[in-house]
Amino acid sequence: MSDPAAAPPPGPAPRFERQARFAPLGVAGQQRLAERRVLIVGCGALGGVLAQWLTRAGVGELVLVDRDVVEETNLPRQVLFTEEHAAAGAPKVTAAAETLASIGGPTRITPHAIHLNADQLLELGAGVDLILDGTDNMATRYLVNDYAVREGVPWIYAGVVSSGGLVLSVQPGEGPCLRCVFPDPPPPGALPTCDTAGVLGPAVGAIASMQAGLALRQLSGAEPASPALIDLDVWSGSARRLSVPRAPACPCCAERRFEFLEGATADDAVSLCGRNTVQVLPPPGAPAPAAELVAANLRAAGIEVLQAGPLLRFTADGNRVTLFPDGRALVEGTEDTSKARAVVARWVGA
Repeated sequence: MSDPAAAPPPGPAPRFERQARFAPLGVAGQQRLAERRVLIVGCGALGGVLAQWLTRAGVGELVLVDRDVVEETNLPRQVLFTEEHAAAGAPKVTAAAETLASIGGPTRITPHAIHLNADQLLELGAGVDLILDGTDNMATRYLVNDYAVREGVPWIYAGVVSSGGLVLSVQPGEGPCLRCVFPDPPPPGALPTCDTAGVLGPAVGAIASMQAGLALRQLSGAEPASPALIDLDVWSGSARRLSVPRAPACPCCAERRFEFLEGATADDAVSLCGRNTVQVLPPPGAPAPAAELVAANLRAAGIEVLQAGPLLRFTADGNRVTLFPDGRALVEGTEDTSKARAVVARWVGA
């Protein structure tokens, strides 16, 4: 009779057999992936590719955070969404979770249709093994960098515009953080954006796939890659790996100042990249809007209201407004934050 203690460990599920044959990952690494929990901030372009690869790889749980809704202009580069999602104006996390569920496999998907602020990051970041940057704005990236360095959680930064982008794996206490490379956020208009320079879908795919590969290495328990800023361009076919040291005077990882996490609160209205849309946040501590009452008041004023699941949509003063259950509003058709605030205050309430 054979000794059970001498039996070899179980192999991977047939679904992951070929992946586990990759020697640096192996069976043990595949089992570790199944135990890992990852926070993906933003599930549009970069975040959609990240979520798809990690789901297909068998990572245990993905916590998805996104504040936006799907629109038609997303479809060329945001792989989790369909025309039906765009026509319905579905929240991106809801549409993403639906598509990821259709892939099957063991990965648990936990979506949050919220604007990520410091308090929510403290809650959602607790207990995660890795944070992945799928966002499109620097303010959120500096917030995540502060949290990751303060709490000792690895994270991987990525940004893409035009035909290329950058990736940086941040290992708190061991290598450079985002502020070692970019000490302060650039002033508005200083960098090209998807508005001014456009963006190619293959560039998104290349940058996010590099991110995902580094993420799998990290999550499998392998030694992280040496610190470097990776620069890829799919149009020129170029790739560069730039060594970057920790900055001795870095305000974040050297001086331990976390002003983006602990300092001033975010602006209550912000123009979204490439959207001709402004997001307006509710006042701090404000109760959730009474959707039925808001809808009734709008209809009494002669405004047509569409209730799409938990969302309210209406057009007023020439702007299309989407009201979320948490009181956030997206005001389409303007980049003027003052006008957007006025529209929300007039038709929803301050």
